[in-house]
Amino acid sequence: MARNPRYDILFEPVRIGPVTAPNRFFQVPHASGMTNAAPHVRAAFRGMKAEGGWGVVCTGATAVHESSDDSPFPCATLWDEADVRAHAVMTEAVHAHGALAGVELWHGGAAAVNRTTREVPLSPSGVPWMATHVGFMSSARPRVMDASDIRALIQWHRDAAIRAERAGFDILYVYAGMGYLPYQFLLSDYNHRTDSYGGSVANRVRLVAELIDAVREATHGRCAVALRISMQELRARPSEQFESEGHEVIHLLRDAPDLFDVKMDYSAYDCAPSRFLGEGSHEPVVDFVKTMTTKPVVGVGRFTSPDTMVGMVRRGVLDFIGGARPSIADPFLPRKIDEGREEDIRECIGCNICISSWHDGVWVRCTQNPTAGEEWRRGWHPEVVTRDARGTALVVGGGRGGLEAALTLARRGMEVSVAEAGAEFGGRLLYESGLPGMRQWFRVVDYRLGQLRKMANVSLFAESRLGADEVAEFGADHVVIATGARWLTNLCGANELPVGPLPEGTPRVYTPDDLAAGVVPEGPVVVFDFDNYYMGTAVAESLAERGLAVTYVTTAGAASAWSFMTNEQSHVHQALARRGIGYLTLQTVAGFDGEVLRLGQIFSSETREVAARSLVIVGQRGGGSALHEALQARALPSLHLTGDANAPGAIAHAVYQGHKTARAIAAEGVVRRDLGVMAPLPRAAE
Repeated sequence: MARNPRYDILFEPVRIGPVTAPNRFFQVPHASGMTNAAPHVRAAFRGMKAEGGWGVVCTGATAVHESSDDSPFPCATLWDEADVRAHAVMTEAVHAHGALAGVELWHGGAAAVNRTTREVPLSPSGVPWMATHVGFMSSARPRVMDASDIRALIQWHRDAAIRAERAGFDILYVYAGMGYLPYQFLLSDYNHRTDSYGGSVANRVRLVAELIDAVREATHGRCAVALRISMQELRARPSEQFESEGHEVIHLLRDAPDLFDVKMDYSAYDCAPSRFLGEGSHEPVVDFVKTMTTKPVVGVGRFTSPDTMVGMVRRGVLDFIGGARPSIADPFLPRKIDEGREEDIRECIGCNICISSWHDGVWVRCTQNPTAGEEWRRGWHPEVVTRDARGTALVVGGGRGGLEAALTLARRGMEVSVAEAGAEFGGRLLYESGLPGMRQWFRVVDYRLGQLRKMANVSLFAESRLGADEVAEFGADHVVIATGARWLTNLCGANELPVGPLPEGTPRVYTPDDLAAGVVPEGPVVVFDFDNYYMGTAVAESLAERGLAVTYVTTAGAASAWSFMTNEQSHVHQALARRGIGYLTLQTVAGFDGEVLRLGQIFSSETREVAARSLVIVGQRGGGSALHEALQARALPSLHLTGDANAPGAIAHAVYQGHKTARAIAAEGVVRRDLGVMAPLPRAAE
């Protein structure tokens, strides 16, 4: 199909200093978990985006010196020649598809406490980041940088820039954002200096300007130099001469870099979850930058709509459409727009499972794109599935795992039938996407149904509950059971292990399955959450939206404790406050009689009581399938259990399981280990 002419502007080349981007699609630096220890995995992951049409593809934060070590979080390095060779694998993969390659030169300063290198952290004035999440907490405190430290920092950037050019990078970033060292010089909270690098905004900008100059001079102007800068705090602070300190900083640096990459200060807003903030949420903070510089500007906003992208360019907000999460969900997003296939875009749902991967210290995962991180290791391509299979397949269950299995089997060439017991396809997302803020999560179903309905070798059957006899009589060569999981009424003990349910006959005890079936609890309601992800607080919000008095209780130390990993936790607590939902943490349920709920403090066992007429338990889920067990007894030649029925988890887990199951049927998969690029051994003394 031909490209829609209204999107032509997105495919215009744009000059960035000495280099030219082939289009306006710019995969900004983002964490992938793929460090120099896995260069081939990283190269395949980034190269896939270049193949998909992204005109600029950047790697993530890359430390310029061992005094910037982000352990336990995965971080790349540019310290020596072995690092140069490791990065060259990625730049070659990107260049092979005509894209520019960028690298984010990074020093964490007080935010990087150097757990592995054990180097003393550096900062402008000795001000530490007092993180409250265990993964970031440390008793190590930074020391105040003196003049020689500043000279050394500039030299480290210069040396890293030289290595970056040798590795093949076209765009070299100076990173002054997200609480890292150059940003610490910009922000007065960190910078209490009284020398020429502190005090006035002009002085606080000095280091950033010197870093930009040093990086440019190191490569003699052959590489473009980009400045990545956070605007959230600076724009909120008044300036004597400008609208804000943000305006003053941009004015002072307006001619310094070849490109401005503008972002927010805090992850919860920079990579905002769709549950709380929509597409383009950065615009009110960064929209002024282009009015103050002639240099191109890139920014992000979880852009998936080409019309929104065009609007950003035409309204003068951005020159480049930055993408991190959308480029993971669909590496081929630009090519699909270019080919007039916008309906085939696998849109990011903003669940931030990708971000949780970085917090977990592993390669990036994606709910929408189960091939993310598996491009080299398993040889999975997000768009191309080899048509290597014949015969028929029956998928029982039309939720996200079943639909992903069906789509992948159909792409492999099988005749596929999907039988769903309910009136609609979608599984648990039929209910969950109706909870406050979660409508975009239904994109997981919409995308797969949209693709399946276009395929001649697929038949979809709703309201088709099948028993073992019907499945056997269907006579498919391969049967996949994806019937989902169920929420249990089990409680949780002080040892953080599930225990049995309340005594039989206890009134008005429900699970999310009951609410999905239409039950409306009698208030006041207590939601007891030890699942610790989004469901407990989303249910609490939904009940409060109905006008019920709701108290949220959890065994964890915060509401939706695991949602810190997905940047949702601060928004969750704000939402509870907005809706008047009280919450109690570190509590277990000790008893409930339909009038009073008895709680026990998880560490001290101190008891308290809460008035409640109904109790909703959001805790353990049970998988398994009676249908699968019955079919096992019939010894079908090819029977598979997948998704939540196999092992309950997040939506991403079910999609991945469904994809993996479909890839493995009647095929031999190969899983490769990336052993990295080894450094040369030192020569023996003669």
